[in-house]
Amino acid sequence: MSTLTVSLVQYDIQWLSPEHNFKKIERLTAQLQPCDLLLLPETFATGFALKEQTAEFADPALTFMRALAAQHNCVVAGSVLVSEGDKKANRFYWCWPPALNEETGRVEYYDKRHLFCLGHEGNYVSAGRDRKVFEIGDFKILPQVCYDLRFPVFQRNRNDYDVMVNVANWPAARRFAWDTLLRARAIENQCYVLANNRIGEDGYGTAHNGGTVALDYLGQSLLQVPDDQTGVITTTLSKEALVQFRTQFPAHLDADDFNLEC
Repeated sequence: MSTLTVSLVQYDIQWLSPEHNFKKIERLTAQLQPCDLLLLPETFATGFALKEQTAEFADPALTFMRALAAQHNCVVAGSVLVSEGDKKANRFYWCWPPALNEETGRVEYYDKRHLFCLGHEGNYVSAGRDRKVFEIGDFKILPQVCYDLRFPVFQRNRNDYDVMVNVANWPAARRFAWDTLLRARAIENQCYVLANNRIGEDGYGTAHNGGTVALDYLGQSLLQVPDDQTGVITTTLSKEALVQFRTQFPAHLDADDFNLEC
């Protein structure tokens, strides 16, 4: 697969109302173009409900994702708050569609690594430890969640991925940082960046205005959902164009060598 077609969904997540959010996603993706990867925002089923009980919603959210993957014959990815000991994990699930003679496809996940100390996130959520890279066809993809975006060492491309994905509930008050850091990650890592954010006000009164975008390896926008609007964008990434750019401008050959310990 020399191309990767991706769809990103932006909407106002109804607080602690999974069924409402599932129906909204179904409506938005009813006429979805054929794609390889469908991205949903961080905590797409409940909103970023750190302090509330969300364990009962985790299994239905995963079941919904697996059904959506089967329906559209693509990988469906989005984060869910799941029980992890006496806390939660912000688990970024990747659900593959069923292969021939399978009822359900495989599921992998990445747990959000970086927790927002100013919001006391660590009081409710356990930090993930593993940096993971998933593969769809010829594309290697680094999954990240929201606040991870601020930590470039963890995201440093060691020639091990082609696309960085970040799903978020990133506040409107810090939108400038979101836009700037996404472009920086694309440029410094010579990779595509797919970023998926929500709109609307959450249960804590925090406003979000979107910024869902697909960027190329130059940090240039390929497509973006308009601010404060519900919508779906679909774009196709070229592996050939990425390899050609890296060959012509091989900045990665001058990068510092280091080991990452989590």
